[in-house]
Amino acid sequence: MFRFWGSQEQQSQDAQSSQSWYSPSVMSSSSSSRPATPTSSSASPRPSSHIPPAEAAETIASLRDKSVDELRKLLSDKDAYQQFLNSLDQVKIQNNLKDELRKENLQLAEENLQKEPRMMELRNQCRIIRTTELAAAKEKLNELEKQKEEMLKLNSPASLLQRIQESVNKTDEESENLHQHLLDREIDLAAFLQKYKKLRNSYHKGTLIHLAAKTSNI
Repeated sequence: MFRFWGSQEQQSQDAQSSQSWYSPSVMSSSSSSRPATPTSSSASPRPSSHIPPAEAAETIASLRDKSVDELRKLLSDKDAYQQFLNSLDQVKIQNNLKDELRKENLQLAEENLQKEPRMMELRNQCRIIRTTELAAAKEKLNELEKQKEEMLKLNSPASLLQRIQESVNKTDEESENLHQHLLDREIDLAAFLQKYKKLRNSYHKGTLIHLAAKTSNI
């Protein structure tokens, strides 16, 4: 493509005299831009570089206006080649993106460092809660669980039947004592009848409740 480079022999000498600091892909790309030269059948073909057509056209357009000396300098001078590479629009875009990502990463890192004291404070608060408030809450929960078990035990069907039976027995005992007081003339007949009737009503009521509870499904 660059016919102004000179003869193929001169190009070969220039390529051999240039330093090998650039990558093989650059050498392959620059070699592919020259006219093809006959090769022996034993030579293996070089892999073609996968450069998008638009970027390749931009690079070729940038090289087209350069002189032979400038092109030779690009092949032999690392700084000149790097300066030319950085002047390409696609490279500028990539460098800008890289700079933006670097700035964003630095900003995130700074924000994380600024949050570190708050994170340490929250960790300390969680540690305090675990060692003090949580322990007290667990103790209170255990106490409430015990109270719950006691209440369930007291209000179980067997416990209720037992308490009803104890109440009936107590009422019956009180009525018998009241009757003994009458026999001992410790109470008059009118007062005896009023209290005795009330006690016996409570006794029979409790007995019926106890009998109904025993015969029910509970």
